[in-house]
Formats: sequence, C-alpha cells, structure tokens
Amino acid sequence: MPDAVVEGAVGGDGAVPVGSGGRPFEQVGAVADAVLYEGYLLYPYRRSSPKNRVRWQFGVLLPRNWVEHDGPVTVGVSGSADSWYQRTECLVRVHAPDAVLRVRVRYLQTQHKQVEETGPDGAHRPVESLRTGDGTTHLTFDEAVPRESDLVVPVEDLLLREHTAPVGAAAGEESEPLPGGAGRIVRRRAEIRADTTLTAERLADGLVRLRVRTDNTGHAADPRAPRDAALRQALVATHTLVGGTGVEFVSLTDPPADLLEHVSDCHNAFTFPVLGGAPPAPDGGGTGPVLLSAPIILPDHPQVAPESPGDLHDAAEIDEILTLRTMLLTDEEKREARATDPRAAAILDRVDTMPPEVLSRLHGAIRSLAPAGPAAPGGPGVERPAWWQEGGDDGLSPTTETVLVNGVPVGGGSRVLLRPRGRGADAQDMFLAGRTAHVAAVFHDVDGSVHLAVTLDDDPAAELHTWYGRFHYFRPDELEPYTDPRNPNSEGQ
Repeated sequence: MPDAVVEGAVGGDGAVPVGSGGRPFEQVGAVADAVLYEGYLLYPYRRSSPKNRVRWQFGVLLPRNWVEHDGPVTVGVSGSADSWYQRTECLVRVHAPDAVLRVRVRYLQTQHKQVEETGPDGAHRPVESLRTGDGTTHLTFDEAVPRESDLVVPVEDLLLREHTAPVGAAAGEESEPLPGGAGRIVRRRAEIRADTTLTAERLADGLVRLRVRTDNTGHAADPRAPRDAALRQALVATHTLVGGTGVEFVSLTDPPADLLEHVSDCHNAFTFPVLGGAPPAPDGGGTGPVLLSAPIILPDHPQVAPESPGDLHDAAEIDEILTLRTMLLTDEEKREARATDPRAAAILDRVDTMPPEVLSRLHGAIRSLAPAGPAAPGGPGVERPAWWQEGGDDGLSPTTETVLVNGVPVGGGSRVLLRPRGRGADAQDMFLAGRTAHVAAVFHDVDGSVHLAVTLDDDPAAELHTWYGRFHYFRPDELEPYTDPRNPNSEGQ
C-alpha cells in the first residue's frame, strides 16, 4: 500500500475529469481517473525503458477474432487478461417508480504519434526521433485519448427490454507543424467499434439485478497481427460508472445479510464492481449511490490520498519514492521523458517545482490513531499504553499472545474458519471465505487494531510460507474458532 495513501486509496488523482454530467459520478471522479491512466506510462517515463514498450495492461477489450485466434478466453474477475468483452452484474435497490439509471463507459483510445522530418524536396518522411532548432527533441510514440459515453434509461423501461447503444470512437488524424519547418507530428487513430448493452431483472419488490456488458464489435483484418497492431482497435483501461436517481447499489463484497444469496448469483467478467463515494458511518454501509466497476481489484469506497499532488501512473505507486527517484533523473533522461509523452512532461514539471512542504507531506501518513486500547495479553478491559508511548509494546509476543474470538482465546496454533465478511474486508480475501487456517501470530497495529496472521490448511506451501513469514492477515471479527464436527470439543484447536 502506498505510504501516503489510506486503505483503499489510489496514489495520484488523474488529470482528466470524469465529466460534468451525472452528479453522483463526481464522488468517484479522482479514483476513476486514476484507474483510466493506471500503467499509462511507468517510471522512468522514457520510451527507451523496456517496461514502457509493453503497455496497456488493464481493461483491454480487443476485437474478438484477434483475442480468440488461439481459443476462447478464460473468464476472470479482473486483472490484466485481454478480452473482447467486459460484464458487470450488480444489485440495485429501487426507491421510486420513476427511478432512472445512468451508466458511463470510459476507456482510452490509442493514438499513434508519428514524427516526420521534412526532406530537401519538401516531402515528409517518418523518423523515430527529431531534434528541432530550438533544442527540443520529438519522439515517435503511442499516446491515448480519453473517451466516455453515457447511457440513461428509466428502470421500468429497462425491465421491459434491453437497451443497447454504441460506445465506440471514430478514426481521426491531426497534423502539427514543428518549429522552423523541420518537420511535423502526425497523430492517427483507428476506428473503435463497441456497444454497451443494459439488461435488468426484477428479483423482488424494489430489488433489481442489473447487467452492463460492453463488447468490442470490431474485426481485426489479420487475427495473427502483433498485439501492438491490434491495440489500434482496442478499448483500453475500460471501466464503468453506474449511478442514477431513485436508486442505490448493493456492495458485492460486504452486502446486507438478507441479500447474500442474490449477491452470489452476480457473475462479473474481467471487472470488479465496488461502491464509490465516501465511506459510510460505522453503523451504515452495504449500499451506496454509485458503483465503480474497474479492471483492477479495489475495496468499497476507494479514495485518493489527500497528500498526493498528482498521478504518477505507476502501479501501486508510492508517491514519495517515485518523486525522489524522478528528481534524480539526469538531464538527458528528463529530455527523453519529456519528448516521450506530454503526461511524462507534466510529471517532471510537477516534481521539479514541488515545494518542500508538499514533499514532506508524502513522508508517511498515519490515520485514526487511537490513544489507547484493550491489551489482548491482559484480557478484555485491560488498558495498555498507545504504541507511541514508552512501554507501549512491553510484554507483547505475537507467537504466544491470544485474542478473544467469539469468547474463545485464539492465538498461535489455533485453527480457525475464515469469514471475511465485515466492513473494510480486503477484496482479495473474499475469495478465501469458508476455508480453514491455522493462526501463526497475533499482531497489534499502530492504529490500535489487531490482526491475526494465518496459513491456509489446504495450501501445499503453508510450511514454506511459515518459514519465511508470508501470511494472510485477518481481523478477529473475520474469523471463527474451528470446531471439527467429528470432535465437538476441538473448538479453536
């Protein structure tokens, strides 16, 4: 997790606004923009860097005949796998007879930036690099243009029939002359053909299952073409925002108890929907006014860290480290980065002019510090000093300490059942629900919370994980002492 980022936050706030339409979407604007440009260009932001030669890793929807040239794709929840479609299924609570759904599909359209040199005969010829008389270097490179399309449909209409609308983008070409007649830059975009289809199913009074499916409907002229060529027709970093009036959306990772069965029947492909906006009050949650369905796994209510002065585009970015490393680039490296892409130039400008007080804010941030809390070694109700006070960690032993779980002392060696169902559960831990594990240690965090390190019983590498200290971590309220049905007295053993 970035050290300047709260849990569920994305370092960097993006540079392209979500748009003015659809006020609920303003609540997720910064996070959605960060998703749009995640991995767009990675440190050291130069074209010559190997990791900037293989790009566009998330939410890539390519023509179907190219994707399935070697066979059908394997359906996944989200991640970097290329596909030709993306499907979001979620639960919607409908609170008004005239309720309206608003769906916004967003993606990047790749754009080839070609540098062309003016020859003695006045003709232009393509080159990889060109330095003009003012000392500026210009490089041939692939950029991207943000695209978005809105679909607005009354819920009652959607229950009667599906709604399909085009969300593609037209081809285009622009030319920009370079100083002194040295040449020009030509930017070219291929047409993207894509549709989004909305369908709805009434599950109960005031409860609807919504499906949003976006398909790349284009056709690759050569299904064997290299990926770089196929990307000209692709939707990149595809994600979906869902809002509306008279509706609210149900969390798929932490739903109300009465909707668990309906949530289990929601099947998402190549995307992971989470609630957007500010986190709810401690006694609320489970629903929200807006949904963000992204090609990367996020928790409900992701937020951009307030300390972050801007997007660095790098996966799991740690603002302070990337900022300091960017400051140390040589002048030649910076010239190449500036020539690579305008977004790289913007990062360098921000870093080179960053005030000391802004940089200092990136040096770690601790949220929700509790002044004191009950000490597990002493049992419930026993106070211990906060971690930053002298003696705050005296007597703590992660391997021998216990904590009460449903009234049962649980510590190193205890067997537990994983139930990651509480507010703020890690999205990836949800896939471990119902499996058994052994507790390796009990840890107290600096914010006063407690986590138990566990190894999965059915993990063949569990012993190896224990040896080098790689564990899964759960809060006490995400565990249950395990009772072997063959031995009712085995609880927690």
